[in-house]
Amino acid sequence: MPHSRFSVCLAVFAVLASPGGFAQQYPSKVVRLVVPLAPGGGNDTLARYLAKPLTEALGQQVVVENRAGGGGLVGGEFVARAAPDGYTLMIGGSGQLVVTLLHRKPDVREDFTAISGVLEYASLLMAHPSLPVRTVADLVKLAKARPGQINYGSAGFGSAGHMGMEMLRIAAGIDLVHVPYKGAGPALTEVMAGQVQLLFSNPLGGIGAVRAGRVRAIAVSGKARLSTMPDVPTVSESGIPGFETTLFLGLLGPAGMPREIVMRLNSDTVKSVQRRDFQEWLVQQGAEPAAGTPEAFATRIRSEMDKLVKVVREARIKLE
Repeated sequence: MPHSRFSVCLAVFAVLASPGGFAQQYPSKVVRLVVPLAPGGGNDTLARYLAKPLTEALGQQVVVENRAGGGGLVGGEFVARAAPDGYTLMIGGSGQLVVTLLHRKPDVREDFTAISGVLEYASLLMAHPSLPVRTVADLVKLAKARPGQINYGSAGFGSAGHMGMEMLRIAAGIDLVHVPYKGAGPALTEVMAGQVQLLFSNPLGGIGAVRAGRVRAIAVSGKARLSTMPDVPTVSESGIPGFETTLFLGLLGPAGMPREIVMRLNSDTVKSVQRRDFQEWLVQQGAEPAAGTPEAFATRIRSEMDKLVKVVREARIKLE
């Protein structure tokens, strides 16, 4: 695949700049951590929690900035166009991969630098209490009796939640109506208000709503139940054997970042995730740590892209 215009521009910048000069001075000012979705979702929740230990580790303020739109496209393009100096970063993951597949810009594999994974999580299938379903089997039965009459929200067209629900829809052979929002936060709010009936999203924002009784937890998408919600079964054990999907979030920067800065950010991210309070927070959120080398994160991205290509084709997902 040829490099995009972003890759070419940033590659030229990297050649002209002095990596050693960047590294010796870095960081000397505020670091911007972009969330490419609206406040309240998993990306936003993680960014705001990670900003504090990163601020302490870097010795400079890490400020979270939401740039929602296009299921992550607006924020992704903003970061891809930024100078590769380590001062504009992004919390991104599975959702940004779909944006790449559908829009072909910016390309996660070419227009960004993989810095470190942070966490992985299974999606949580949630329903408004008014929907008469308590299990996946109930949902499948109801959906087959009412084809095209049950709707679900997502963080946006092509988002991880959209893809996860499409995987479930295909596996179960049911017809559901997709209602995209500008982030998981707004989508969750609409489910709690009863404006949409279902949501397949990360547990970072959903567990609190479940505990408050605002939504009902139906199932989790991983291979095992969440330790924080042991009574909620997996999709696989709820009537769709073999169904399993986990998502990830991590730290990305523009393409062409100096290796020294990448490794400084990687080291501080890994240390932040390894902190006891961060580990305890991850457990409470139903997530698992996934911090590692930049190479490991890049490999995870490529592997996930291969899986999503198949889903996009089978679900016949196209730009709207």
